[in-house]
Amino acid sequence: MSATRDPLAGAADLSTRTGDPGLHRLAASALLISFQGTTAPDWVLRGLEDGLGGVCLFGFNVADGEQVAALSARLNEAGRPVVSLDEEGGDVTRLAYHTGSAYPGNAALGAVDDVALTERVYQAMAADLARCGVNLDMGPVADVNTADDNPIIGTRSFGSSPDLVARHTVAAVRGLQSAGIAACVKHFPGHGATHQDSHLEIPLVDASLDVLRERELVPFLAAIRAGAKSIMTAHVAVPELTGDLPATLSAQALTRLLRRELGYDGVVLTDALDMHAISRTVGLAEGAVRALAAGADLLCLGPLPTAEDVRGMVDHIVDAVAEGRLAAERLEEATARVERLRDWFAGAHLPSGHPSRNAADGEVVGLDAARRAVSLTGPAGPLADPFVVEIDTPPTIAVGEVPWGIAPWLPEAEIVRVKPSEADAGGLLGRARERSLIVVVKDAHRHPDSRELISELLAARPDAVVMEMGLPIWRPGAGAYIATYGAARANAQAAVELLNGGPSAAGL
Repeated sequence: MSATRDPLAGAADLSTRTGDPGLHRLAASALLISFQGTTAPDWVLRGLEDGLGGVCLFGFNVADGEQVAALSARLNEAGRPVVSLDEEGGDVTRLAYHTGSAYPGNAALGAVDDVALTERVYQAMAADLARCGVNLDMGPVADVNTADDNPIIGTRSFGSSPDLVARHTVAAVRGLQSAGIAACVKHFPGHGATHQDSHLEIPLVDASLDVLRERELVPFLAAIRAGAKSIMTAHVAVPELTGDLPATLSAQALTRLLRRELGYDGVVLTDALDMHAISRTVGLAEGAVRALAAGADLLCLGPLPTAEDVRGMVDHIVDAVAEGRLAAERLEEATARVERLRDWFAGAHLPSGHPSRNAADGEVVGLDAARRAVSLTGPAGPLADPFVVEIDTPPTIAVGEVPWGIAPWLPEAEIVRVKPSEADAGGLLGRARERSLIVVVKDAHRHPDSRELISELLAARPDAVVMEMGLPIWRPGAGAYIATYGAARANAQAAVELLNGGPSAAGL
C-alpha cells in the first residue's frame, strides 16, 4: 500500500460512479485481473492501491525470471496483491512459456506413482515461483480424467483413478505450501469426465451425486484435509447438483457441497470469467455477481477484459449490493478469507531443515521424474541418419503456444513439422528411405487425421519409431513405441535419451 495515499481516496478510479468508497473497495478486492505486457500498466498499479485483489500472470507477461521478480516487486509496492499464475509443470507453464517446462506434468507423475517424487517436483516448482515473487499457484489439477477424449484436461491430470489422483494431489499441495506458495486445487467439482472445453462452452458432467462423491470429489476432499489454501471452481454443469448452471455460479456446488458438506473454509477462486462458459452466457459483469453470491471469494479474469471491463464489473457488483441481489456481508466474508490468505503469505517461511533450492536443483528433479515416467515398447535400435516427422497438434487454450518436440535433444536429425491433413506421406517416406524414421505426435487418440497419417507411414515403414507426447491411449503397431506422458522439455529430453539407449533405458 502506498504510504503517502489515503487507501480509500482513489476508490473512484475503479468505478465510473460516485458512492460508498468502502463498498467499491470491497467489490474491487474480489477481482484477480490480468494485463498485457511485461510491466504493470498504471491502471493496474492504481487499482492495487484502490483495493484490487491481485493479478493473474500469463505467458505474455513473462520474459524471464528476473523480469517477473521485478514485476512482482512493483506490484507489491502498490498493494498486497495475490500474484498468481498457472504453473502445472508439463504442457501448462507460464514461467517457461517460451522454452517449455523443466518439469513433467501430472500424467507423468501419476504414471510413476511415487508421491515423494511428486512432492519434490512441486517443491522445486514452488521454489521457482518464490524466486519470482509469485505467491499462489493455480495448481495442482485434481481432476480425475475418466474421458479419454477430454479436450482440456488429458495429461494435466494425474490419472483416471480417484485414489491415485487424491494421493498425488495431496503430495503436490504439500510440496507447494511447504515452500510458501499457496496451492489452488482445480477444477471443482471435477472437469475430468467432460467432452467439451469450458473455454468455449459449458461442459456437462453427466454423473449422479453418488458417483461424484465416489470419483470427482475424492481428490478435493483429500486436498481440503491436507490444508489446501485455495480451490478453483470449474465452469461445468452437473445436472443433479447445479442444474443448467456452471458450478462457478451455483450455490449448490460452492456453498452447500464445498463449504457445508466438505467443510472447506479457505479461499474459493473462480476459473477465468472471460471463458465462454460465463462471458457468452450470463456475461462478464453478471457472472461476477452470481459467482460471489454462489460463494466464490476471488474472481479470476483471463487476458481479454480491459480496464474499462474491470471498472464495469466493480460498478455491477456495487449495484447488485444496492439492489439486494448480493449481500454486503458476502463481500465482507470473501474479503476476510483473502486477507487471511495474505496473512499466510506474509508469515510463510521454510520450516527448519527445509532444503533451499536453486534453478539447477529443479532441472535435476524434473529430469529425474521425466526419466522415470518415459517408457519404451519394442527395440528402438541404433539411429542411422534419423529423419523425424513431428505431427502438428493444435494447442488448447489452457496450454497456449508452448514449444514442444525433440529438436533440442536430437541435433543430428532432420526434423520436419507437418500438418496431418496437408502432409504428403509418400514424400515423407521418400525422404526417410534408408534412414531411421521417428514419428512424434501429441494425443493421437484425439485426432483422426494424425492417426491416419501415422498408419500410412507405418504401412510402408513398420520399423519406424512412434513417440507419443500426450496420453498413450492409441498404440499403433510400430517397431518401437515411446510414451512420455507429456510434451514438456524434460519429457522430450528423457525420450531422446531412451531412444539413444541413455539414462532412461538404464532404469534411472
